[in-house]
Amino acid sequence: MTEGTRKNRVLIAKPGLDGHDRGAKIIARALRDDGFEVVYTGIRQTPDEIAVIAIQEDVAAIGLSSLSGAHLSLFPAVVDELKKADAEEIPVLGGGIIPDEDIPQLKKAGITEIFGPGTPISGILKAFRDACERYHNKR
Repeated sequence: MTEGTRKNRVLIAKPGLDGHDRGAKIIARALRDDGFEVVYTGIRQTPDEIAVIAIQEDVAAIGLSSLSGAHLSLFPAVVDELKKADAEEIPVLGGGIIPDEDIPQLKKAGITEIFGPGTPISGILKAFRDACERYHNKR
């Protein structure tokens, strides 16, 4: 498959006990409409489950959504699980209700991009395209 015809495959997941998935579904649909192949795990996934699914589905990026306030533990835990599985090259992007003061800590933990309420969909799509491109260029 050439660069021009390669389809970016991404995983959208809701880690932890957060049951509010409307935003994740909106992003999944926007990605699909933009030409991405989207795997959506649904709600209440563990970091380990997310990493396993990402590897099994051969995704080029993972998008996490959290509205529960547990992003500081759950998002880095997904990165840690990817490292344990020798899949740390898969970029992890996150969104939800995330205070600005938490963003530096999340980025230090390996989260590529963070999106809060009001982030334009076009910016999110671009970040996913860029993340997938970096992933494919590393392979």
